[in-house]
Amino acid sequence: MSDTKSGNAELGYEQARDELIEVVKGLEAGGLSLEESLALWEKGERLAKLCEQHLEGARERIEAALATVEDAPDAENTEDADGPAGEPSR
Repeated sequence: MSDTKSGNAELGYEQARDELIEVVKGLEAGGLSLEESLALWEKGERLAKLCEQHLEGARERIEAALATVEDAPDAENTEDADGPAGEPSR
């Protein structure tokens, strides 16, 4: 196979996922020698790991964004005690 471990690291999530789909199709189609099958399987394992790393990074970014939103003061709690537009609260 022409890709290397370092070459896989440069792939974005979508490209790695698409290549993984092709690997699975190749394995399911059969007709490969044992060595070709093993090489394809190993490539699939590397691609799957790379996809997992991309997804974990995305998950961390989402959690960080949610934490920022949750830490921000709530808009309803920032109004002064008189209520909106200076009206006395009841």
